[in-house]
Amino acid sequence: MMKKPEALWLSVSPALRGFNRPILNTISRQMAIAEWRYHQTIDEPMCLETALVLLHDYLKDQNQPLHLIGHGTSGLVGLLYARRHPERVRSLTLLSVAPYPAVDWQAHYYVQLHLLPCCRETLLTQMVYTLFGHQSRPIAKRFLSILDQDLQTSLSPHTLYKRTHIAPVQLSLPLLVCGAQDDVIIDPNLLNGWRSHLEQPNPSSIAQDIWRCPGGRYFFHYFYPEQTQQRILKFWQNVSHPQTALVSI
Repeated sequence: MMKKPEALWLSVSPALRGFNRPILNTISRQMAIAEWRYHQTIDEPMCLETALVLLHDYLKDQNQPLHLIGHGTSGLVGLLYARRHPERVRSLTLLSVAPYPAVDWQAHYYVQLHLLPCCRETLLTQMVYTLFGHQSRPIAKRFLSILDQDLQTSLSPHTLYKRTHIAPVQLSLPLLVCGAQDDVIIDPNLLNGWRSHLEQPNPSSIAQDIWRCPGGRYFFHYFYPEQTQQRILKFWQNVSHPQTALVSI
C-alpha cells in the first residue's frame, strides 16, 4: 500500500517539469511526496482560479494538511491557495517567487520583447543564458525549446498583450522562501523584499525563513538538488517538531 503523502509538489508548467525531477527524487527518499499537475491546452484561457479550485478538490480529500511546495508560477498558485485555505496547508515552500509573486521569467521575457527590436528566437536565446548561464550550443538549443513550450502551456499570468500585477500576500503559517544568489529574475535584493511583506509581528510559534542557494540561478533546485532538499527537509522537520522558530528573515 502506498504511503499517504505528507508533502505536495505543485506543477502548473508542464514544459518545466523536467527541472523538478532531481529534487523530487531526493525528497522522495526521505518523505512521502506527491506531485499535483495542472495542464491547460493552448485553446484554454489562462485562469488561476480554475487551478485553485482543482487544487482544493484534491486537498480537501486528504486526511491531513500537507506541506506545499512550488517553483515560479507553481509557487504563485500555492501562495494564493494558502491565503484562501490556510487550514489545508501545513507549510508553504516557495522557490524563485518574489514578494510580488507574479514576477517570473515570462514577465521579464515580455518586457524585453517590447523593448528590443529582435525576433522571438533571438530573445529566447538570450533568456537561456540569463536563466541558465553559459551552456554548450546543443544544451542551449534544448533549453530554448523548453522555454518556447513554456510560453505556450504554462499557467503564467503574463501574455504578449498584458502583464499581470499581484500584490504581496501575508500569511500566518510556516513559510520558507528560497532563491539563488546569482539569479537575475528573482535577485537577492528582490528576495530580501519578503522581509517587509511577511506577517508582522511574526508569532514565535510560526517558522518563516529565507534561504539563498549559492548558485543555480532561476532553476537552482535543478542544479543544486541535494542542498535544496536538505534545507527544505530541515524546515519541514522544524514545522513538525518545533524547537525554536526560524527567524533568519
